[in-house]
Amino acid sequence: MERPDTELLIRLAEGEGADLLASLPPYDEDAALALGTRLRAEGHEPALVAAALTQSRLRAAARPRLGPLADRLLLTQDGLEQATRPAVAARRALRWRATGVAHVWDLGCGLGLDARGLAEAGLQVTAVESDPAVSVAARANLADLAGVEVRVGDATRVSVGPDDGAFLDPARRTPGVADVRGRTRRVFRLEELSPSWTVVQQVAVDAAATGAKLSPGFPHAHLPAGTEAEWVSVDGSVVECAVWWRAAVRNAGRRAVVGTTDPFGEVRWVEVDAPDSEAEPLDDPADLGPFLAEPDRAVLAAGRVDALTALTGGRELDHGTGYVSAPAVTPLPWARWYAVREVLPLHAKMVRGWLRQRGFGRVTIKKRGVPTDPDRFRTELRLRPGRAGSAEAVLVLTRVAGTPVAVVVEPVQAT
Repeated sequence: MERPDTELLIRLAEGEGADLLASLPPYDEDAALALGTRLRAEGHEPALVAAALTQSRLRAAARPRLGPLADRLLLTQDGLEQATRPAVAARRALRWRATGVAHVWDLGCGLGLDARGLAEAGLQVTAVESDPAVSVAARANLADLAGVEVRVGDATRVSVGPDDGAFLDPARRTPGVADVRGRTRRVFRLEELSPSWTVVQQVAVDAAATGAKLSPGFPHAHLPAGTEAEWVSVDGSVVECAVWWRAAVRNAGRRAVVGTTDPFGEVRWVEVDAPDSEAEPLDDPADLGPFLAEPDRAVLAAGRVDALTALTGGRELDHGTGYVSAPAVTPLPWARWYAVREVLPLHAKMVRGWLRQRGFGRVTIKKRGVPTDPDRFRTELRLRPGRAGSAEAVLVLTRVAGTPVAVVVEPVQAT
């Protein structure tokens, strides 16, 4: 992937480039070529036109994640991939305020979305970014806020004081190494992060409070003793794992934080804590109850299915499946409920026969805990949508007490 041009980003932040960017209509991929031709014919520099159109495209792509704020930001493709949602940054800033620290180092600030949340919460922020082009974008994105300084430098060489807070969002992509879709290659090993997981932990030793934004796939086994980890989801999508040290820790251990956007665009948060004891999973497929609960993905990522079993009086179908069998529906904002209609062996022929006899010609397939490929299983069902088979069934392919099964369920509204 081509790296963003520092000089062009500076020109887009102010003067002629900013005016050109502000004049662009809402981005339309089909009209971009003609628009670029017209702008160049009007005398605008070709490189500046291309940069402005790239910004317009990135802003359009950013709106689902960043909302109206996207139209005020300078963006880079890699920065957008890792940018924190404003609601998540605002929630995180409240935790920083509760630590009592007055100044936070944002080490590896990227586009500055977390620094923005901290500054809006009244904290002093020093944001450090190693990429000169990205630092230009961050400086422009934070220019309207007091109490924020953006520096270009190596985050690993910053000396964090004992009274300071430190926030790190290590880069999870390799600059200059693109995949087939043009995006820089994602890294998965903790030591491939930049700064590395080792550096993050070293910073946490020196600072009064430290927070790190990590991938939702952060392995539980690497959580340091005495720290707190939150797996955060927004509208069903797990967006990060945040790990906290020292003064930022409220309750050590793992939990889920589930965010749901209300009709007014506000995100409402629910914290899902686990009990002190964990219920054993079912030990016989015949014990499957009348209702099945599926927790939010943040609950699954945090390994806190035990919170669901405790609140519902239910039991997980099998270790690691995430599905919980319960005797009744318990309204929870972070769980979906289904009524169990039938439990079948996980054999396409038997499932096909059951579905056809009852007029089902289409299926929605959910799968967890078995190696079955849902698309292949759907093909093997050989269902015939039509007048005699127009109904749609929901199949849950999973394990119950070690036995692979296909559970036919019907969605239930928890009230």
